[in-house]
Amino acid sequence: MNHFFSRPARTVSAAAASVLAACCLTACSGGGTGGSVAVRVNQVGYVTGEKKFAYVMGDREQLADVEYEVLDERGNTAGHGGLGPSLGGWNSTYTAVRTVDLSSLDRTGTYRLRLVGADAGPDTRFRVAPARQLLDPLRADTVHFFSTQRDGADVLTDATGREPSHLTDREARVYEPPRADAAAAGPEPAGDGGPVDVSGGWFDAGDFLKFTHTASYVVGQMLSTVRDTPSVPGLREEARHGLRWLDRMWDGTTGTLYAQVGLGSGGEEVRGDHDVWRLPEEDDRLTVEPGDADYLIKYRPVFRAGEPGGPLSPNLAGRVSAAFALAAQTEAAEDPAQAREWLDKAAAVYARADTRPDRGALVTTVPADYYQEHSWRDDMEWAAVELSRGADALGDARRSRWRDEAADWARAALKEERGATLGPADVSALAHADLLTSADPDADPDPGLAAALKAELRRQVETGRKRAAGDPFRSGVVPGDFDAVPNTFGLLATAELYARVTGDHRYDEFAARQLAWVFGANAWGTSFVVGAGDLYPHCLQHQVANLAMSRTGRGDILRGAVVNGPNDAGLLKERGTIEGGRPCSFAPDGRPWSEFDGRGAGYVDDVRAWQTVEPADDFTSTALYALSLTAARS
Repeated sequence: MNHFFSRPARTVSAAAASVLAACCLTACSGGGTGGSVAVRVNQVGYVTGEKKFAYVMGDREQLADVEYEVLDERGNTAGHGGLGPSLGGWNSTYTAVRTVDLSSLDRTGTYRLRLVGADAGPDTRFRVAPARQLLDPLRADTVHFFSTQRDGADVLTDATGREPSHLTDREARVYEPPRADAAAAGPEPAGDGGPVDVSGGWFDAGDFLKFTHTASYVVGQMLSTVRDTPSVPGLREEARHGLRWLDRMWDGTTGTLYAQVGLGSGGEEVRGDHDVWRLPEEDDRLTVEPGDADYLIKYRPVFRAGEPGGPLSPNLAGRVSAAFALAAQTEAAEDPAQAREWLDKAAAVYARADTRPDRGALVTTVPADYYQEHSWRDDMEWAAVELSRGADALGDARRSRWRDEAADWARAALKEERGATLGPADVSALAHADLLTSADPDADPDPGLAAALKAELRRQVETGRKRAAGDPFRSGVVPGDFDAVPNTFGLLATAELYARVTGDHRYDEFAARQLAWVFGANAWGTSFVVGAGDLYPHCLQHQVANLAMSRTGRGDILRGAVVNGPNDAGLLKERGTIEGGRPCSFAPDGRPWSEFDGRGAGYVDDVRAWQTVEPADDFTSTALYALSLTAARS
């Protein structure tokens, strides 16, 4: 996805530009570098009992006779040997990437990896520990990220020093989506346009827009995590925070689903969210009148997913229904009455889905370029199976009917849609896995469907494994494409789901390598999760992080945030500029990130580079889910 697909170029003063170099920080990369040799490890740590690999980058001839040694905490030799064969070259400097197999190290502790016969700088430290010990702090950090993304009156100020924001969303007006030929003047108010209370929720990414499309995906993943994996402190309440906002976006009385709060990019006569860099609480302080350029920044427009009482785009209807039905499941034991209300809301949204949509008519965001989607049967399958499971938890007689419908939608998805990597554009992995684990005792099993669903989950993982076979760091994604990091977490989650529903652990090594890649065992030697490992993103394209950092003095206020990571190197050559932002550019040891770019992929840690360091809610919820499934296996 491309969160700022339509974002206009920003400008920064020459004086501010001159400060960028001064904002470059020095840090130990955790993958020691020296000369043209670099060591890359999983900076969070390797899970006991699993395969463990580090990577050594260098010149092919230079690495020919290099060996390695591993020392334990007491300085004793815990392992030594030669490097594995080259997995391929990365760029003109690093013409070979070779492995160090650390799989024999299973005793919990901290180790030091050093190379013998090459100057790779200081020893590289890494940990070995059980999965829960390594991953539970990271899972808690992802919840922390969502708490910093809160909008409305219920803002948590401990990390950012923020104040309540967008209180005008309590009485927002409904607008018609802008027409392409009227973009300069902005959207027009709808004739029956509110006011409606759409306050609260989370900001979608580094901007302040709020989308039903992504929020429903995030809430659904959070509640699946609550239901199926070890508990995470604060997760249930944070999921409820998002759920309350999602509930406001559905008006059951009129049968209206609202899709979005806020205008992304404005035109010549009106400014939108992407046109101004500021803290969110500043919007409420504006003094504006209708017709003013900043009017829609303070009084944010709401866009509907369809006409009141009319059919709903099935992708949105499906995922919103799934989120409500998951709420019914997770509340059933403690508050059955509330759970029944959630189930009834889920059923009402599900019933309004347009199951014969025109080609290209799926609703996501305004404009749809922010989040593109081409499948919807997977969303309907997800909704139906969660409705069935919710009904089962409450003893509701509709259980069997919804499960039969889930099976029908699964067959349709298998026939008509080719599942992609788990993410907001494709939830088939979630739907298939839950259908496989929700057998109805009153229904005859369908072994053919079960086999087909397992085969589809395997195919999705196998697609990543085949890519990994040709990548020097065994990454299952294309590092020069958008969403490299969240797609990696999507592959990891799908591999874990496949193992869970089949008992087949053939992809455990693949999963371990993907986990290592996002936490530093990659060409750039950085983790792509804020606060995870020794080196991680510092200069996020995130307005609150950028502006509040100078106020709080803390560089990790978005701890737990997941960024896009590497992207097409060509997109980073001419970065956008920011007016009103705090200049920030970070490079390890002052060395340019471009030294480690290769195979068309690049990475920079720079506030101007939204392509690599803008965090997003769906990125982070997918990571939370994947890490939780991994932790549940230990």
